[in-house]
Amino acid sequence: MMNFKHFWTKKTLVGLGLGQFLSLLITSTGFSSSELAKKGINAPTSQSFLNYVLLTLVYGGVMLYRRQALKAKWYYYVVLGLVDVEANYLVVKAYQYTSITSIMLLDCWSIPSVMLLTYIFLKTKYRFRKVAGVVVCVAGLVMVVFSDVHAGDRSGGSNPRKGDLLVIAGATLYAISNVSEEFLVKNADRVELMSFLGLFGAIISAIQISIVERNELKSIHWTAGAAFPFFGFSLAMFLFYSFVPVLLKMTGSTMLNLSLLTSDMWAVIIRIFAYHEKVDWMYFLAFFAVTIGLIIYSGGDKDDDQSRADVAERSKHFDKEAGSNNLNRATMAGSSKTGETSRHDLTTSFVGRDTMENNSIGNDVEGKKS
Repeated sequence: MMNFKHFWTKKTLVGLGLGQFLSLLITSTGFSSSELAKKGINAPTSQSFLNYVLLTLVYGGVMLYRRQALKAKWYYYVVLGLVDVEANYLVVKAYQYTSITSIMLLDCWSIPSVMLLTYIFLKTKYRFRKVAGVVVCVAGLVMVVFSDVHAGDRSGGSNPRKGDLLVIAGATLYAISNVSEEFLVKNADRVELMSFLGLFGAIISAIQISIVERNELKSIHWTAGAAFPFFGFSLAMFLFYSFVPVLLKMTGSTMLNLSLLTSDMWAVIIRIFAYHEKVDWMYFLAFFAVTIGLIIYSGGDKDDDQSRADVAERSKHFDKEAGSNNLNRATMAGSSKTGETSRHDLTTSFVGRDTMENNSIGNDVEGKKS
């Protein structure tokens, strides 16, 4: 029988809380992008560029202060920066072609992608409880989609097929980016990861802006109403990128992507209280389902940690026993060798003494004869 006390470990609570904080940050970036779109500003790469610059300045400064050698090859970060920039670009670009409902549904593709990649490359084992938590979370998100259909809020978009393909491609790149970050944060260093991701992300974004969004930036009429959501987006993304490695190291890529599912629910709550909009009742049921799925997935870490601790303790105990046996054998061998040496020295001493006495007697006899 499942012991629910094991669910409420410190690691579980911190993971859930941090995951929802990240989800709220993503929700704020969505509203910032929506406000910019309403003002006719369509520059997704430019919005992310300032975030990469902030990452470079803050974490790059810390890295220079430390003066430590790189723990991972620099070209790994080049590839990661390229993947991350294009993932952001593709998903934001998809809003021009397909409906929000389709993007919400297809963005779930990142979850099975992450699980497959972590299973293949990071050798992550998923128990039945983890899989059940994922199924419950995805089921909750599907309820949101049906809620949109039920409420008649679904709009086809100008080119749904193109938009859907962009979302699937972006979600796949997000999965690759998250798994790569999980590997690097567990095997390299978080500050190194953030500084180089910011550096190469900024370089790649600058090149892409000069090619794709140069005319768009020239046509923007900068006002306080346009600048506030633009810089607000960058600040939220900077905080998001800063805390993502913490959650990745604590719970992994799958938990991160599951936590971000609630961003759509937080958006609904903001619409209710801030904009006084009415939403379908299925949203609340979906929010409850995703929350339960997150608890199921993240719960029980105490058992896993205790199991790993027991294995480590047994290994340590066996090592100590092996070391003691080797030490005893070495001591016995040393004592035996010392005994043999002592006997050899004693025999040599007696032989030498007898030889000296015989020589002395021989000399005396010869003296008497002469």
